Amino acid sequence: MIINSANLRILTTGLRTNFQAGIAAVQPMWARFATEVPSTTSEELYPWLDQIPGMRKWIGERQVKNVKTSSYRLVNEDWEDTISVKGNAISDDRYGIYSPIARMLGDAAARQPDELVFATLPQGFSTNCFDGQYYFDSDHPVLDAAGSLTSVSNVQTGAGSPWYLMDLTKALKPIIFQNRQAPRFVAMDNPDDESVFTKKEFRYGADSRNTAGFGFWQTAFGSKADLTVANFGAAYTAMTKLKGDYGVPLAITPNALVTGPTNRAAAEVILKKANLAGGESNLDFNRVELVVVPWLG
Repeated sequence: MIINSANLRILTTGLRTNFQAGIAAVQPMWARFATEVPSTTSEELYPWLDQIPGMRKWIGERQVKNVKTSSYRLVNEDWEDTISVKGNAISDDRYGIYSPIARMLGDAAARQPDELVFATLPQGFSTNCFDGQYYFDSDHPVLDAAGSLTSVSNVQTGAGSPWYLMDLTKALKPIIFQNRQAPRFVAMDNPDDESVFTKKEFRYGADSRNTAGFGFWQTAFGSKADLTVANFGAAYTAMTKLKGDYGVPLAITPNALVTGPTNRAAAEVILKKANLAGGESNLDFNRVELVVVPWLG
């Protein structure tokens, strides 16, 4: 192939097509666990996160919930992945070997939100959410039925590999995926580009812009305790008993147990065996869906 602008445009079009095919072939996991929030600036504020809606009997005037001035803030981050194609490979018509790599670029770009969203979960044991407490914490401030401040927990302490119980039925999922720019294919394929002059190579890459953070802590329970029947049951019960301000039940119903490969076997013992060792029925059989995530430990 003669290296000129016309032929390079053909090459770039082919690589872009393979990039898009790589994206299309991926079935991402994150959308079940995170609410996507479009972003139009470098960061977004979430002052409404402390406002869990709850209907009440209308007596007298409406009770207005004031939005707090201390806002939860998520700043978008830049992501990139870049490959180079040697000019000699193009001249020798060997550029076809780069088509699978372009497809892999698309695959990686499509999976980046998965990695980002699920990497956020273990950070919840040491990162604040909208109420100023760690996302998984024993001291979330809530007003009881009498209007007095009380502490509520959504965590079990321990030293093991973390596992997470979640309610994925709510409008706002446990994680927020803030999307500023979807993955795009970019190219430095001009014969006059500096990299061509100095290194005799053309560069192709993908970039995106996004970040992830925490939604309602009430929809997730994090544990570093051993994944046992007793600990699973305690976490499940704690979530179903959660109440909002002034003692209003939140109707939280866990429907997913999320673990990494380390806890897979223990989770299957709890959820996948219809009968216990003694022959009696397993009351936790299929109580929630088991989701094993490769990005967790």
